[in-house]
Amino acid sequence: MLALTLLVLTAGTNEKTTTIFVIGDSTAANKDISGGKQERGWGMALQCYFDADHIRVDNHAVNGRSSKSFINEGRWNRVLELMKPGDYVIIQFGHNDEKPQPDRHTDPGSTFDYNLAKFVRETREHGGIPILMNCVVRRNYFVQAPENDDDEALRTTTFKDGVKMVEGDSLIDTHGLYRVAPREVAERMNCLFVDANQITHDLEQGLGTEASKRLHMWFLPGQEPSVPNGRQDNTHYNVYGAHVVARLLADAISEEVPVLARFRVNEDITVDTRGRGDFLTLDAALEGRDLMQPCTIQLLGGQWTRPQLPRKSKVTFVLREGATWQ
Repeated sequence: MLALTLLVLTAGTNEKTTTIFVIGDSTAANKDISGGKQERGWGMALQCYFDADHIRVDNHAVNGRSSKSFINEGRWNRVLELMKPGDYVIIQFGHNDEKPQPDRHTDPGSTFDYNLAKFVRETREHGGIPILMNCVVRRNYFVQAPENDDDEALRTTTFKDGVKMVEGDSLIDTHGLYRVAPREVAERMNCLFVDANQITHDLEQGLGTEASKRLHMWFLPGQEPSVPNGRQDNTHYNVYGAHVVARLLADAISEEVPVLARFRVNEDITVDTRGRGDFLTLDAALEGRDLMQPCTIQLLGGQWTRPQLPRKSKVTFVLREGATWQ
């Protein structure tokens, strides 16, 4: 029945204007890139993994929002206003629904589930296709998770402010029933579901205690110019981490929605002046690269100066989202 619904909803849609909306919190949100800031949300990077000439990713995830505050601030109504029949909505909350503040807190099994069901129901009422996700993991190797009433406060900390507890070898869950509820709502409502929690758990556990730090805003003092005093942030992703997670979630989305798999792209590097890519400039993408090794570079939007490369260079450029050479 669900497959039939997808066919009906997408059959009359102009594929060049299909939009994937993302609603959620800071783990997915667009970020301030001024001053070389390195924090990124996976939703910010997602466009790099779907052909921008056919699929547009419109990321409405915002730092610090829960399912409750996203609705109460009118952000959900704005998405509904923009939605067209055949568009998709990725729904991922949990990090901030856990927080005690009354303007954000919801309870799994009741208010949290109600809000998720509202997103699913109203997406369908507008002709859209909902995709529920549960929350990505925090990098928590502590046997007992440290007290953290607000992940957003991590941005104002330095390396020395970080938790000094000894880490073990096993990643420990911090979300509890907030990671279970989206799956249960998806099952009750016959909704597409992507287990982002399991995907990111396997990623971080596979990398281990030290290597998993590379995914996050986890920098020693002097290591990253934009945070000269360093930072120990086990929640938010850096550029590299956001792209690793976005690539994995794009694979999972494509598996759940085969029609989107047609537009799944996987270039080696993406350059985008708005911060969605691996690099902001083409010069930075090419710096230090062995041009005799095969490499595909995707350029998103804007006008670009074609670089002078050796005649036998194996670098290939792909221009999408209206990108042109000057």
